[in-house]
Amino acid sequence: MQLTKIHEIKGVITLESGLHIGAGDTEMRIGGTDNPVVRHPHTMEPYIPGSSIKGKVRALLEMKSGLMVMTKGKPVQAGDLKKSLDEKQRREAERIIKLFGTGGDAGEEAAKLGPTRVAFADCPIRPEWLRAAREKRLPLTEVKSENSINRIRGTAENPRFTERVPAGVEFDFTVTLKELGESDGELVDYLLLGLKLLTLDALGGSGSRGYGRISMKFDDPAIQERFDNIKQM
Repeated sequence: MQLTKIHEIKGVITLESGLHIGAGDTEMRIGGTDNPVVRHPHTMEPYIPGSSIKGKVRALLEMKSGLMVMTKGKPVQAGDLKKSLDEKQRREAERIIKLFGTGGDAGEEAAKLGPTRVAFADCPIRPEWLRAAREKRLPLTEVKSENSINRIRGTAENPRFTERVPAGVEFDFTVTLKELGESDGELVDYLLLGLKLLTLDALGGSGSRGYGRISMKFDDPAIQERFDNIKQM
């Protein structure tokens, strides 16, 4: 197994609706929101963690593979290859494991597939967009209030305030993909399929309520064409 090529795929993520990726802040502040977004600790600017994109893309590809019932919702691991799989399921599982990796206790099966191929970088706000926003004094976040409605009384209950990055904000996106032999050539299109599924679903929390819709535009016209032509199924 030899490293033959590293693909660097760059582009721009544009928010089509408000995005909430939580900071995990357990400290309550007077006048603060219930759910703050993750921010860079030095600039205090919101960003998209690479781990959030990686986790959602993997989940969508595993959902598409049809293996989620077999794994009971857990990530596909090399040990699952020892189970009774048909040819299509095995191929899907191997591609997922090659891209995203597997647990360290998978032994021989993991050794055959090799190390993780894909690496997602954190996505900062585009410098060009940030400069324009500052000139126009645009806010980088918004606070959205939500509540539940009592069906009998018709009154709002349990108010909650969630911080979001508003629609229209643009982020720089970078992902690298290692090729370890000729068989890895198909992984580029498989990764692009996962990103296509992401644009059809949602990123971050509360996707069922309209949060986290995104679009992606790639710097390389050839990659953009491959992305646009991918059939999701």
